[in-house]
Amino acid sequence: MRVDVLGPLRVEVDGRTVAVGGARLRALVTRLALDAGRVVGAAALVEALWADGVPEHPAAALQSAVSRLRRTLPEAVVCAEAGGYRLDIPADAVDAVRFETLAGEGRRALRAGRAAAAEELLTRALALWRGEPLADVARLPFATAPIARLAEVRRQAVEDRAEARLGRADPALLSAELRELVAADPLRERPRVLLIRSLAHGGRQAEALAAYEAYRAVLAEELGVDPPPELRELHLRLLRGNPPLDTHPPTEPREPHPRPPRGVPMPGAGSAAGRVGGNLRAPLTSCIGRVTERREVAERLRDGRLTTLVGPGGVGKTRLAVTAAAEVSGTVWIVDLAAAAEPDDLPRLVARTLGIREQGDISARVAEALSGPGTLLILDGCEHVVGAAARLADEALGRCPSLRILATSREPLGITGELIYPVRPLDPASAAALFMERARAVQPDFTTDPDVERICRLLDGLPLAIELAAVRLRSMSLATLVDRLDDRFRVLTAGSRTAPPRHRTLGAVVAWSWDLLTDAERAAAEQVSVFSASFTVEAAEYVGLTVDLLHGLVDKSLLTFDTGRFRMLDTIREYGRKRLADTGRLRTARRNHAACYLDLAERAEPHLRGSGQLPWLTRLTAERENLDAALSFATASGDTDTALRLAAALGMFWTVHGDHAAATTRLRAALRLPGAGPGNARARAHTALLLNAVFAGTPAETAAAEPEMPTGAENGSTPGNPPTLAASAHTAVDPERDLTTATGSATVTDLVVETELPDPYAVLVRALRALCGGDFAAGVTAVEPNLAQADLWLRGMSWLVRSLLHGAAGDIDRGSSDLVEAVAGFRAAGERWGLSLSLMSRASVLITAGTELDAALGMLDEATTLARELGTHDGQRVWLAMVRIDAGDPAGARTQLLETLDRAAAPRDHALARVGLATLARYDGDLDAARRQLDLAEPHCAAPPERALYATATGFLDAALGDLDTAERHLSQARDLAAAMPDPPMLALVAVGSAELRWRRGDPRGAAQLLGIADAIRGGPNSGNPDIARLRLRLGEHGHEYEADYARGRTLDRARALAALGFAD
Repeated sequence: MRVDVLGPLRVEVDGRTVAVGGARLRALVTRLALDAGRVVGAAALVEALWADGVPEHPAAALQSAVSRLRRTLPEAVVCAEAGGYRLDIPADAVDAVRFETLAGEGRRALRAGRAAAAEELLTRALALWRGEPLADVARLPFATAPIARLAEVRRQAVEDRAEARLGRADPALLSAELRELVAADPLRERPRVLLIRSLAHGGRQAEALAAYEAYRAVLAEELGVDPPPELRELHLRLLRGNPPLDTHPPTEPREPHPRPPRGVPMPGAGSAAGRVGGNLRAPLTSCIGRVTERREVAERLRDGRLTTLVGPGGVGKTRLAVTAAAEVSGTVWIVDLAAAAEPDDLPRLVARTLGIREQGDISARVAEALSGPGTLLILDGCEHVVGAAARLADEALGRCPSLRILATSREPLGITGELIYPVRPLDPASAAALFMERARAVQPDFTTDPDVERICRLLDGLPLAIELAAVRLRSMSLATLVDRLDDRFRVLTAGSRTAPPRHRTLGAVVAWSWDLLTDAERAAAEQVSVFSASFTVEAAEYVGLTVDLLHGLVDKSLLTFDTGRFRMLDTIREYGRKRLADTGRLRTARRNHAACYLDLAERAEPHLRGSGQLPWLTRLTAERENLDAALSFATASGDTDTALRLAAALGMFWTVHGDHAAATTRLRAALRLPGAGPGNARARAHTALLLNAVFAGTPAETAAAEPEMPTGAENGSTPGNPPTLAASAHTAVDPERDLTTATGSATVTDLVVETELPDPYAVLVRALRALCGGDFAAGVTAVEPNLAQADLWLRGMSWLVRSLLHGAAGDIDRGSSDLVEAVAGFRAAGERWGLSLSLMSRASVLITAGTELDAALGMLDEATTLARELGTHDGQRVWLAMVRIDAGDPAGARTQLLETLDRAAAPRDHALARVGLATLARYDGDLDAARRQLDLAEPHCAAPPERALYATATGFLDAALGDLDTAERHLSQARDLAAAMPDPPMLALVAVGSAELRWRRGDPRGAAQLLGIADAIRGGPNSGNPDIARLRLRLGEHGHEYEADYARGRTLDRARALAALGFAD
């Protein structure tokens, strides 16, 4: 097997190209190939594959990806090892490894003077390139370093080959090749030297001199420096008419020419071993992570004379600066500006650090001390004297041409030429590694624990906070530490005695930043601390903040700004909220926050039911945490109007998002508040509650735990605000319930009669309550007034609800007709979720009946496209895939199920997808694979719909394996769950499983009758299900006897069919 990554990924097995499908699988192959033959840790693989967000269960997600890859590659080539996985192929089976090997051999041959051999080796190396390296994963963080390394090795190889050809190849062709290299990187020295030598060897002295002059001009204009001595010597020989004597000069590559004069040591060009003087101390602990940051800081030190590391307190600016400086050759001075109480203290503080006596012109003496070649000055902690630090840096850089300054600050210095480098919190893997190392320093036997990841997440990945937390393990358990981090400022107070006071506790770190703000900035920071997540400038303006204040908070590292949104670290947010609470302003701030997001939700709600659905879904998804926090506050504070309006406005958002269980919890809490609420908000929220209960599979549970409706004057009902909007929802359950109004007493029935045009949401509530309570006929009657609604979405939803009622009653023909109307309504409204659901349901009916299959597949395709556009709920994609199985499209079903696993989806959706894949594996006869998928699915099948599906699939598998008693237990569980939802198709499937059991126990007549019962419950036969088709084929051997037994089950009415659904021997 071979893996090629020098271009688009290519995998060959026995000379045959193997397609690796899916971006994540290609990334997995590439990451393993980069360390072919060696174990790659699971954490590193998860970080590589899910750079945009680690899945909730990373180990399971990684195992799933590896399993899918194993089905593509030869057996046992991806090996599980302790702590990770290994691609079991020789290293030289990867083209990148062969390339670097050949390039290295070519270089050694060139150094040894074997130019012809060098050219041959280097040509073979370069021929391996087919395009950009790691092209499939170029945007993923893990690829950055290897891409940069490979690109540099390639540049060197091209230059080495050009040098090997000097004096041997056609000078004109070689010069043309070198001109292309020069054009690609005008400041790179080696191609320039080779071009001048090539021109000179070809007898083109004038052109060689012109090439030298061109390079000298570029260096002067771009960097303000002269050519290096070697090149100046070559120029002099050309002027004297003496061509260069050495055809193959030394081959060590040079970095792009530095800005200081030639010979000044550059930061990053050496190591601490080459440092002369300075006061940089070796750190007492290792630097965890920050590999990319160290490289990037080094690049900025090469590119600019002043680099400022900017970030919040405790993020690790000083450690990054010291670690980067440790690689610098030359003199490095670090000045801790925390000791500067006043701006005027800075020159004296720098002088003392440099060992200069404080007399005479201190600035001049400091400049003289810093003027040595290769000097790097670190100004650490500039934020409290930022103006003075800026003036000092500007003056020092002006007086000392070769000086470099690396500053750390919570805000930029703000002078010309400053390169700002934001320092971010540690990534999850590095944060966990830091905690582990520091924890083992105080508790040597400390072992990894899932709580470590949680602690690091709670502490925002801030290194200082993580180190303070690890120290606490001296006196408390990890579990206790996690519990107490809700009050992080009280817990994290045991810092190093040698640390600056502002770094000894977490509270001191944040307080230091807070004290540096102006009064207006401080008030603004406290105000934005009520946002539960990132927020937009519009939201900030709504609560009274200005763009200038936000900009000031970004400058001072209290906020970050990215992709149009402001973000505040949880640690800083908690500090701001504590200050609001201490001054009695938190409740007002949260009320303003709730008003802001109520306004957004109510503006979005009508668009969610129409053609503007997609952009508003995206917008609300970005604000989800803030919306949830606003509703939680309104509910907890008893603000009925705000809570009900928010719940009503967000009902459609939650429904489309598919988080039905959480939605029912939020909606029920809001509906339990006293008071009618404004307009029809209560009825709309109630509609959303019942609709989400149906899709969560908990309608009976929801109906039994209905929130009590407010009554009487508490309801606020008046002729202008009819109580029917809330009260009529109860007619299906308690039609005689009394309501006391401002004008007297009346029953719900009386109030409904008085209302000529009932609120359409109250109508939906009636119908949905009937569906949840099992009174399907009442529900069909209740929804009738809405079927001709002018509101297209309400019309479509009412037809959809009626189809659910008919389907639950076993009348699939009427349900199918209702779905035609639902499709028309949703399509006219432009609403994708309802349209997708209606199309999928209609296709399922047609496929079950075995009619209009082409039309049904077209509906499935359209429903799949709509689900992809929505991108909000993978569960719907799984159900689409399951319908495809019955449609005779297992390949399409498998593709959709694997797509779901490829996404960072919710665990429940992963579980549903695995149940579907287990069913496909069972149909293929791979019972071991089916069991593996179900075992992976089981922990996440808690909610009734998933549990019922899992239990049914497991029952079928147990039967196939011959474990009939276990199969019966699983099918009994599925039956009870399906009956409680109710879910007739699932009940029918359970009946099919029971029929399978009867047949395997030698009772074909009982099996035939159960197949008839399944069709009675479903409302008609299922022509596409493979289990039914296989069982019918077996039973067909019994001829008319089978038909008679089937007919006995099929002719039972629904109630008797349900009663007959059991598992007695």
